[in-house]
Amino acid sequence: MPDRLGRWRRLARALLPSSCALCAAACDGAVCRPCHAQFVARTARCPRCANPVGDADAGRECAACLAERPAYDATLAGADYRAPLDQLVLQLKFGGKLALAPWFAEVLRDAVIEERFLLPQVLCPVPLGPARLVERGFNQALEMARPLARHLGIALCERLAVRALDTRAQSGVAPDQRRRNIRGAFAVAPAALVQVRGRHVGVVDDVMTSGHTLGELAATLKRAGAARVSNFVFARTPPH
Repeated sequence: MPDRLGRWRRLARALLPSSCALCAAACDGAVCRPCHAQFVARTARCPRCANPVGDADAGRECAACLAERPAYDATLAGADYRAPLDQLVLQLKFGGKLALAPWFAEVLRDAVIEERFLLPQVLCPVPLGPARLVERGFNQALEMARPLARHLGIALCERLAVRALDTRAQSGVAPDQRRRNIRGAFAVAPAALVQVRGRHVGVVDDVMTSGHTLGELAATLKRAGAARVSNFVFARTPPH
């Protein structure tokens, strides 16, 4: 059976060749190995918010988290949100290139292994509001969470959290208004409470910028009884 499956895969690659989303070279996946090695580099980060820190501070929380601790307990970021990877995020979110989502999940899987990150008991994608979901046709966080759950052997609860308010997109809100914009936006589905109470919940999203969205969702999960909340984000926007 494995040999037969391998032959089918080789035939599929020959009939349906793919190219790297970054350099257009022929490759088996969404991004070729040289581009992966060049643009996905592990750096020292704050273990709580995943902002970059100096090598001497690796493993220590940054000053911002010490001054005002977010509701989430940890964040794992696959890469920085900068060129050219930022374009891949935009292609997934606004261009509907869903083939990129499994690669994002692979980057996170590798980061989990490299950092020996504490695995949660259940994964929860950041939910989209109904209007945005209808407009886009998919939730990019869910498209990432599905393969990530398989890679890590963790249960995925697709509707563990729901949007209680259909807020404006954070990208269109002034930075000093983002916390207020997202306040009260989430709720835990009553049927999913058993998945939350006393458990370690992993939250999956494509990009983390200010952290207010993930902070609000983590606070909602904590109020519902979550013992720990960890974020899994493909890209982290470096502080300006």
